[in-house]
Amino acid sequence: MRAIFNRLVLAGTVLAGLLSSCGEDRSGEYYALITTKTWIYNVMQENYLFYEDIPSEDELDFFDSPQDFLSSAASSKDKKNGVLFSHVDSIATGSRATSTYPCFGFEAALVRTTEGTNTMRILYVQPDSPAKEAGLKRGDWVIAVDGEEISQSSYYEDYIERPSGAHTFTLGKYNPYVEIPDDGTAEDDYNYAEFDTIGVVQLPAPRYVEEQDVLEAKPIEVGSHNVLYILYNEFGENADAVESIFTQYAGQFSDIILDLRYNPGGYVSTSQVISTLLAPQSAMGQPFLNMTYNDKINKTETLLFDPSLLSTGTPAQYNNLYVITSGNTASASEIVINCLRPYINGRLIQVGAPTFGKNVAQQLFTDTNSPNIELWLTTTYLSNSQGYYEYYEDGLLPDFEIEENLGEDLGEFGTPGDSLLAPVFYHIANGSFPVAEVPGEGSSNTGSSLSSRNGHGSFAGKCKIIDNSINHRLKLNLLN
Repeated sequence: MRAIFNRLVLAGTVLAGLLSSCGEDRSGEYYALITTKTWIYNVMQENYLFYEDIPSEDELDFFDSPQDFLSSAASSKDKKNGVLFSHVDSIATGSRATSTYPCFGFEAALVRTTEGTNTMRILYVQPDSPAKEAGLKRGDWVIAVDGEEISQSSYYEDYIERPSGAHTFTLGKYNPYVEIPDDGTAEDDYNYAEFDTIGVVQLPAPRYVEEQDVLEAKPIEVGSHNVLYILYNEFGENADAVESIFTQYAGQFSDIILDLRYNPGGYVSTSQVISTLLAPQSAMGQPFLNMTYNDKINKTETLLFDPSLLSTGTPAQYNNLYVITSGNTASASEIVINCLRPYINGRLIQVGAPTFGKNVAQQLFTDTNSPNIELWLTTTYLSNSQGYYEYYEDGLLPDFEIEENLGEDLGEFGTPGDSLLAPVFYHIANGSFPVAEVPGEGSSNTGSSLSSRNGHGSFAGKCKIIDNSINHRLKLNLLN
């Protein structure tokens, strides 16, 4: 700890100058600042999953803020797509069930045309929200706000996360194939994206919105099959909403579609309940999830498929489980897929894009000398009963790969008009996936993506997906 001692001596020298020049003794603040970083460093040395990658004390700045200090000490294995999984929070407040700030209650992708115009494509709208009251719905194109072009740099904060007041949204119709008259030049064959204005909606003042874990659930008929469709957007504090759906429709379905395309994760305890609900009877009492610590701690904790966690005490009965995924499907969502696969191999069918790839968990550490700080440190690998956890690089790969195409009609959730569900409906009816296109739908299994692996995409060569609000929810969920 020689380097830390030297920094304390340096702090004393600096403080002496501050005291003599300003007449104010702030030594306590500086001492507390360094003490917090020393505590973080010591906790990491013993508990961090990647402790061998921590730089030496001489390479770290103990005068940094706690989060900056943690970032400089963290391993590259603890980061992905600009997100550091380990993090420092202030003491948690509030409820996960309610939006963090007053908002309109919708999610959207930011799309730019070839002419440089930014638009928002509505992905979904929360019930009982200002957006719902204004009549916004999935698939709407917002081409202007208050008559002005949408800013790339602030669209998420200004209109989705925490709008400052009411806004007027101009809605448009997308016309991707507008021919340019032939004048004999090479550019004659170029088609460009264009929007027609179709109306204006006035959104009321933003307010706190209750965010539903289950956004939609309904039985649907696919040929001779009865299917239960569930759009599940977050693993909240409990699985009550999902359990009530299975109770309501018990005995009325032969297959399940669990749509996790927008689900960035949540509580591991909730993933255990839902996985138990979906596991076969033969899996009860068997290993569900292994949490393996570093070789200093040298232990593995195992959670089981536990029927006592279920309100009915018995898991669901069905044939196939179809899971819809995207690059925003992460964390607890990946736990469900990875940990069910050994028990329903061949009956768990993943459709969509590869998942995000978060195969580690964070543990909470606190210190009495830093009472307002929560250190969430990556401490364990997450593996299934077969010990598989190597999905950090590529995510969990789908059985049929297709990505949501924002240039087309998005379709209603739970219908064949939804491009991600069209191949599922085909498989339910025919027992196999389409080779190239779903008959009657015109959807290819190489469609463009809302959630491509780099978070961006394009469609029809006309527009480019710049960002989507689900990515922001993903980052927030990965950190909490």
